Amino acid sequence: MNIVGIAGSPTSPSRSTALLRAALASLARPQGPGTIEIEVRLLPAVPLLAADARDPLIAQALAQVAAADVVLVATPIYKAAYSGALKAFLDLLPQDGLRGKTVLALGTGGSIGHLLALDYALKPVLSALGARHVLDVVYAEDTQFERDHALQRHIPSEAVLDRLGRALAPLQPPLRVQPAALAALAAVPQH
Repeated sequence: MNIVGIAGSPTSPSRSTALLRAALASLARPQGPGTIEIEVRLLPAVPLLAADARDPLIAQALAQVAAADVVLVATPIYKAAYSGALKAFLDLLPQDGLRGKTVLALGTGGSIGHLLALDYALKPVLSALGARHVLDVVYAEDTQFERDHALQRHIPSEAVLDRLGRALAPLQPPLRVQPAALAALAAVPQH
């Protein structure tokens, strides 16, 4: 199973990227294919904003999404919408770029009031891109993360990890983010 995570946050460290990395770590298989993380903020800005899919780094990211069986999309929620960086990347996908893929939307925001942005703003775009098997969304408030200043990262709370495990359960039984997965997450620097 090829798994691609798209981190749509324009900042680092990022809570939504931490949530994505926890999901990717929980899905990683020791002897299976690896997972790929695409950090949209690290793609070249001018070609991304100009929708130039010929740029080598953007073309590579698009090819990785095309080859994926599972696509995880993570974004902070700003003003009841997903990030502009994520929108710029999703706009580059072909009209059926998510057809046949299992998709999970992950979001973070300042309050529970932004929860529905995933259902009303992001999920329709994912559906328009052909996604038909969309797992239950996972949303976490900023207060549900602990900040590790030494390692410059955010750590999701146990409650968030439990929700994440339930959302990903259809992909592999039994699924629960284990301490080993969190240790692997800690080893990944958040620029």
